[in-house]
Amino acid sequence: MQIDFSRLGDDKLFLVLSSAERLKKNNSHIIHTLTGQGYRVVVITTNQPSAVLKRLYTADGIDLKKVSFIDAITKYALGKAPPGQEDCRFINSPSNLTDLGIAITEVLNSLAGKKACLLFDSVSTMLIYIPSTNISKFIHFITSKLRLVDASGIFLAVEKGLDPLLLTQLTTYVDNTIDMDVILEGSNEKQVQ
Repeated sequence: MQIDFSRLGDDKLFLVLSSAERLKKNNSHIIHTLTGQGYRVVVITTNQPSAVLKRLYTADGIDLKKVSFIDAITKYALGKAPPGQEDCRFINSPSNLTDLGIAITEVLNSLAGKKACLLFDSVSTMLIYIPSTNISKFIHFITSKLRLVDASGIFLAVEKGLDPLLLTQLTTYVDNTIDMDVILEGSNEKQVQ
């Protein structure tokens, strides 16, 4: 089933909720939808390394020329960045919000004027590395930056992996909330505004 991001030009920021079991599949589904609509997608990986996502996207028929990565997992897990990854910027750790913020700013500056969308995968995984108050502040910073540069963003999260206060805060930072499990079950899209 197709996700309705038709308002992505008007509503710039989305919080997309998923079950843990469907997170990878929903990530790929979102990327497929966005690249199919002509978006250049930048995936910020805090859940899966970029190499894993590239294999998933390739298997799902996604054109990787339309996708680049800010990977906060690989260097943390391996101790170094793998060579030959021109489409990927590596951050030392998901907890290094300063480097992550700088990388996001640089990528947004390089994509100014292009039809681009930032996909953050996944907000709930950051809770392993950072307290929820710091995550909330960081996401508020990123959503403010996206609004100021008139860019789009999608924040993917496991709904049951977020505490109620963080979920409420994230909902106030975005224009629209989408429950992917409701969509994929064939029900009407659940939206919170």
